[in-house]
Amino acid sequence: MTFENPLWDEIQQGESKTLEFKQQLPKGDQLAKTLTAFANTSGGKLIIGIDDQRKVVGIKGDEFEMMDQIASMIHDCCQPALLPNIYLATLLNKTVLVIQVYRGTQLPYYLKSRGRDRGVYIRLGATNRQADIEMIRELERQRLHQSFDEQIAWESSLETLDLSPLYNAFSQVNKPLNDEKLHSLKLIRTEQGEERPTHGLLILLGCYEHVEIKCSRFKGTSMTVFIDKKEYTGDLFSQLANTEDFVKNHLHLRAEILGLQRTENYEIPMPAIREALINAVVHRDYSNFGRDIKVGIYDNALNIVSPGGFPNGLTLKEVIKGRSEIRNKVIARVFKALGYIEQWGSGVARIKELCHQANTPEPKLEESGNFVDWLFMRPVETEEIQATSIKSINNALNKSSEINPEINPEISSEKSSEKSSEKSSEKSSEKSSEKSSEKSPEKSPEKSSENNSNKSSRILACIADNPKISARTIAEKIGITPRAVEKHIAQLKQQGILLRIGAARGGHWKISKPGYPPLPDQN
Repeated sequence: MTFENPLWDEIQQGESKTLEFKQQLPKGDQLAKTLTAFANTSGGKLIIGIDDQRKVVGIKGDEFEMMDQIASMIHDCCQPALLPNIYLATLLNKTVLVIQVYRGTQLPYYLKSRGRDRGVYIRLGATNRQADIEMIRELERQRLHQSFDEQIAWESSLETLDLSPLYNAFSQVNKPLNDEKLHSLKLIRTEQGEERPTHGLLILLGCYEHVEIKCSRFKGTSMTVFIDKKEYTGDLFSQLANTEDFVKNHLHLRAEILGLQRTENYEIPMPAIREALINAVVHRDYSNFGRDIKVGIYDNALNIVSPGGFPNGLTLKEVIKGRSEIRNKVIARVFKALGYIEQWGSGVARIKELCHQANTPEPKLEESGNFVDWLFMRPVETEEIQATSIKSINNALNKSSEINPEINPEISSEKSSEKSSEKSSEKSSEKSSEKSSEKSPEKSPEKSSENNSNKSSRILACIADNPKISARTIAEKIGITPRAVEKHIAQLKQQGILLRIGAARGGHWKISKPGYPPLPDQN
């Protein structure tokens, strides 16, 4: 049975960052965890009378007595005070109870019984997660309308910093940069009569170890084998330029005839990729010192992952509609002044429009746990394009002085031309003789086993990034069912690759067989 009802439509989408179901009224602290997590993140609805399979079971007992009970529990368990909207709704002739919480202004909200240091919860996907000290500080900054990059970096001295990358960036767009401008952009602040650098200035100059972009080109569609790998540090402007060059080196360039002119364009429009990279650099969470931006290029896709979910409680739906919230105000001001940003909130629409104009698949934007993920699909390759790609890969591999030691040097050239295979055989005759039985392009392993291996690798990559990740979140991330994820996890546990530490709730995963498969850095 189908009918038009906004609440029913939400339920059919399943639990999410802003929606949770309960078959019956939970106990005080359990209720408070969900409601305070909503208030600390993006707001949300807790619907009582819906089971885990999204079936409407309704509530039992006196509805108004239950509403009074909920109001008392919220008052007794939550701090600061929450004022949710509590109401009844009828679905399929059954009554459900909805508790709607809006994002709060008195952040952080916490459980009275656990105190402010241990009782703060946030929403990550469809789960409640206890906030660590850095997240609590971020919530405090949000309450005060401050950003991490505006705060003074007390551990650094202005005299020890080289500001030339910043001056060069402004001179290239013919804009002056003087002391007054440095202060107005909040790159420098005066405290107790002394000029001090802000975190924003140190981030722009690349002074922190975690301010880097890690780029990888993988063979095939999984993370198993590296073809190329680079880690770019330094000022943000050079990081962006170097990353763009890396991407160009590993995307196909295609020629088109327009009238009497021949033009060459990349298979994915570079302006769209550039916009996504700028978006990642400007909006990532720099207060998290254990994460960096990762760019992965596969045979079928290009992936840009930046740490930190959407800022200030934004939802994916709001971002797609063009709503903008600035996490890093200093970085954003500088990039706006330099022309990297044209208009607030227009980036996502521009990226999709650029891909549409280039007749390439529309990229997907997702918030996965505490990361934001752009996925650009590469067009299906012809044999001619594949041969060209493999030839360029072999040429890059032959430049041994430029190869990172971590890159796997044994890449099969299954569809390369006779000329390239002759060159490669001169350099690796011993290795190729050992692996000749594996290099049969016409008789490759069964696709099902290859797909299973790819899915296992992607599951391990998700766990490497977040050891507490749920099967449901992994399923949403890689595009398979939660049951399929659990099946792969069971196989990985049986093989001794994956180990569960702790209980089902509150525990975490550990990759107990290092190096299988080769994964991105887990730091």
